[in-house]
Parts: sequence; structure tokens; C-alpha cells
Amino acid sequence: MTIKKAVIPAAGFGTRFLPASKAVPKELLPIVDKPTIQYIAEEAIDTGITQVILVTGREKGSIEDHFDISFELEHHLRSKGKNDLLKIVQEISEMVQIVSIRQKMPLGLGHAILCAKQIVGDHPFAVLLADDIVDATPPCLRQMIDVYNKLGKGIILAIKEVPREEVYQYGIIDGELIEDRLYTVNSLIEKPSVEESPSNLAVIGRYLLPPEIFEVLEGLPPGKGGEIQLTDAIARLGETYPVYGYRFRGERFDAGDKMGFFIANVKFGLKHPELGPRISEFILKTAEEIQKGYETH
Repeated sequence: MTIKKAVIPAAGFGTRFLPASKAVPKELLPIVDKPTIQYIAEEAIDTGITQVILVTGREKGSIEDHFDISFELEHHLRSKGKNDLLKIVQEISEMVQIVSIRQKMPLGLGHAILCAKQIVGDHPFAVLLADDIVDATPPCLRQMIDVYNKLGKGIILAIKEVPREEVYQYGIIDGELIEDRLYTVNSLIEKPSVEESPSNLAVIGRYLLPPEIFEVLEGLPPGKGGEIQLTDAIARLGETYPVYGYRFRGERFDAGDKMGFFIANVKFGLKHPELGPRISEFILKTAEEIQKGYETH
């Protein structure tokens, strides 16, 4: 079955970005001039997704507003003759069908996915985490769906090699390479210690899941942190369902981490048609000043 629906969980508190995220959802913090979550939505759209399901929490209504029509703003831009900006605003509200559902309690990623059950229905679907920005051509999700279409079924996880000392931050697979970039997943461990980690192949925030995952999530007890873990549900479903890891082509940025967010701003800023040359000049000048400072000391 063709995958046409995507779930984007966006209900977290964003505590790593306080105080900036106290009143503004971290998903709306900009990478250059575009909110983080718009990069995620655009990846889904560029892949052929026709319906995006946002799973939001309290005080996250501004995320929905971002993708909605803004009559007052459009009228203002039109009256001022700012047609280029008007076009940008209108394209955001027209890019895809957005459906929003509320996760009333912060009970984990698995629970957030379960909240979308009624909207997803009996179809395979994609999950894209808003913290993971992937710069890739073709888009990371497109690469994964191509693999899914070739296999015909299965759970597909986006994976990436990470430094061994950082495995405790991720879900890690124990798998075997079966063809270029594609692994069978024998087991999946959520945030293992360096000593118990079976590899350094980490699950990054892209998943292709069958509708059977909902039944597993409904019967799943809380895992690490007292939350319903998607990793645990995939591991359980994997006992009877094939699970694959696909090592995607592209550069991933952890926009949920301050340093990762900063790096993403620099990298995307350098690619910006208007700002790129000025940012490059600034970086080179700053590097020279830093080098002179080292030489002085």
C-alpha cells in the first residue's frame, strides 16, 4: 500500500531550549528564516505525503496556526505591495492537508503515535520527529519509501552511525547488512550504555510503520522513564514482523540540541541564496580573529 500519511509528534515541552521555549514552541524556533517543523513538513510533502497529522500538546496551537490561513497578515502584505512575502505565506497554508490532534498527557513517543490511530486508520504510515532535520537529495523519507516499495512490507527505520560514546542517547540496532545500506534488525535497545550497546547504528527520527503497531502500543506497559516507548513497541512487533534499518544518505542535524540547532542554522544559512555569501564572509573573518587571539596568547 502506498504511504500517504505522516505523523509528526510535537507535544514535548522543549525544556532544553528554555527560556526561549517558555512561550514559543521549540518546533517554531527558526533555522535561518523558517520554523524547524516546516522543514519536516516540506520533507513529507516532497516525498508525496498528502496528509500530515500533527500530535500537539497544551499551548501548542501556534504550530497549527503556522500552517493555517492568516487573513489579516495576507491583507496587510497585499495592501503594502509585498507580493513576494505574500506568496511565501500563502504557500505555507496551501502546502498540504494538516490534521491536528492533542496528546493530553506527556506519556512518551509511543503514546503520541497512538493518539493518531483513528486518523491514520488501517494504512501504513510515516513518522517524522521534529527534532531531526535531514538535508538530503532525494529526501530521507523518499529514500525510505523507495526501500519499502521494493520490499513490499515491513518496518523501516532510518539509521545513522554515531560516535560510540554517544550511543546512550539513541535507540540502537543489532543488525546484519543484507545489501547496500539495508540491514535486518535482530533487536533494538533504547538508550543502552556504551558497554551493552550492540553497535553504533542509531535510529534517527524517521520511521515507516504498519497499522499493527497501534495494537501493540495499546497493550504496552511503560518503559524507560515511565513512558510508552515506540522502540519497545517496534521490538515487540518485530517478533512476528520484519524490521529493517536503512542507513540513509544525507546530513542529519539534531535540532533538539542547542549545539545541533546552532550548526543547522550555520549550514542552512550558508546555503541561503541571500545570506549565504555574507555568512561565509563572517565565518572566515571570525575564524581569522580567533586564530589571531590564539597566536597572541
